[in-house]
Amino acid sequence: MALNLSQKIGALTTVTPGDQFGTTVRKTSIAQASTPGANLRCRISSPGERDQLTPPLSPCRSPLRTDLEVACRALAADPTAEAFPDVQEHQHLVEMPKGEGVPVYVMLPLDTVRPDGTLNRKKAMWASLMGLKKAGVEGVMVDVWWGLVQKDGPAAYNWSGYTDLMEMAKQVGLKVQAVMSFHQCGGNVGDSVTIPLPRWVVEEIERDPDLCYSDQWGRRNYEYVSLGCDTLPVLKGRTPVQCYADFMRAFRDQFESYLGTTIVEIQVGMGPAGELRYPSYPELDGTWKFPGIGAFQCYDKYMKSSLKAAALSAGKPNWGHGGPTDAGGYNSWPEDTAFFRKEGGGWNGPYGEFFLSWYSQMLLDHGERILSAAFSIFSDRPGVKISVKVAGIHWHYGTRCHAAELTAGYYNTRFRDGYLPIARMLGRHGAVFNFTCLEMRDCEQPGDACCRPEALVKQVAAAAKEAGVRLAGENALPRYDESAHQQVVNAATSGDQDDKMVAFTYLRLNPQLFEYENWRKFVAFVEQMRGGKDRSREVLERKAEQFVQATSPLVQEAGVALMSG
Repeated sequence: MALNLSQKIGALTTVTPGDQFGTTVRKTSIAQASTPGANLRCRISSPGERDQLTPPLSPCRSPLRTDLEVACRALAADPTAEAFPDVQEHQHLVEMPKGEGVPVYVMLPLDTVRPDGTLNRKKAMWASLMGLKKAGVEGVMVDVWWGLVQKDGPAAYNWSGYTDLMEMAKQVGLKVQAVMSFHQCGGNVGDSVTIPLPRWVVEEIERDPDLCYSDQWGRRNYEYVSLGCDTLPVLKGRTPVQCYADFMRAFRDQFESYLGTTIVEIQVGMGPAGELRYPSYPELDGTWKFPGIGAFQCYDKYMKSSLKAAALSAGKPNWGHGGPTDAGGYNSWPEDTAFFRKEGGGWNGPYGEFFLSWYSQMLLDHGERILSAAFSIFSDRPGVKISVKVAGIHWHYGTRCHAAELTAGYYNTRFRDGYLPIARMLGRHGAVFNFTCLEMRDCEQPGDACCRPEALVKQVAAAAKEAGVRLAGENALPRYDESAHQQVVNAATSGDQDDKMVAFTYLRLNPQLFEYENWRKFVAFVEQMRGGKDRSREVLERKAEQFVQATSPLVQEAGVALMSG
């Protein structure tokens, strides 16, 4: 999404001896800080997922318990301590029971691993993981950045920070969804850090800028290598797909002992923000703003060569010079353009059908190639799922042409299902269809933009079911309110046992999550997802309240540690 949310660091909890769980809770105001602007960087989820991390605060600015203040100062003095705390330290704390519903994972911060390859904020991470474990969370999702691990050369890998994280998750008892992040971190909603592509890849791009996607005005996008050169040896004598396969194979070999036990899912990045799509709505430098329709990305020489060949094959050589020239700009609305307008728009004519079929098929072929490589690498590892993320582009969904989806590569219109071909492609490899924007409701969106997130989610669920593909989900923007939680529960657990999602990943671990009210609601949400759907809200809230009181020292420690990172 492109909506800028105003967030604040609110209240953490201060704990004193008391009730049957050994604590009573009162709120202590810590500080308030507005989030930075939206043009920071990294992974989006759908319409543009991603959160904005709060600027770090002084770790001991406000009154805390004496023991936590001492720990907080120690953290500030030695934030990279190597030793993990004893896993037995918090074992006495109450833990929320598991259920038979939908397991919940939590996305870790984008900067979980530092630019030097080491694990960031180890003490904060340990306390956070312990808190999530006690809350009944199944596991965590982490970006394994190509630009960090392999930044120094095509044969050089630095897994040190990720090794520490996997070991920490194993000790705590959490599972891991590992994202093979072959994209640049930066330029999209909630991107809070900048992680470029590997240096040696950037060097090749500098020599040949056509390795990047380009629009009709010559604007380059450096988030991801253009799929037009997937099979060409343009990266130090290797094709991009071979480079992705090398990375995944090295990951498999490095973490062999964790696969199937701690690491249970490999999400394969396939485009900007890790999603299978074109970079049609980049926010960097204000290029695109919600709810613009975006722009086609097919003007690098490799994409143009493919288009020319397709046009010649179709007997229409004049159609091979580029995309439609009357499709407006990034921030246009459908009816402002000749190509996307409702009546007589080119999208619904012979040329439009040819171009959109080629454009979307190129994306499907890209997914097929990378999934084939991933399947050959991980398919014989029991207990490891492969997944692919698809963006939830819900704006202009209520129009006939679905312009914003078309520019992103999803040939979905009122008269054509664009998600069934994607689902079938995933099904051929047994991959999970991961979709975003589960938390959104139609009534929350601007009506004039014809946003229909609820209908979009239902369409994708129907496509996955028809293709026999397992479905998983994420929220597109950070939400802590009960209405968003309930929307996710409804989308993820509706229908019979076969229709429920295989997992839900919550965006994201940050200090706001550990604020008292947010944490209480989150715990109730996890309990409901894990099997408490039929329980009354009152029962869930009461159970969550008891749990929050019992675990408040640990949660406060995690919140303070994250802010001081």
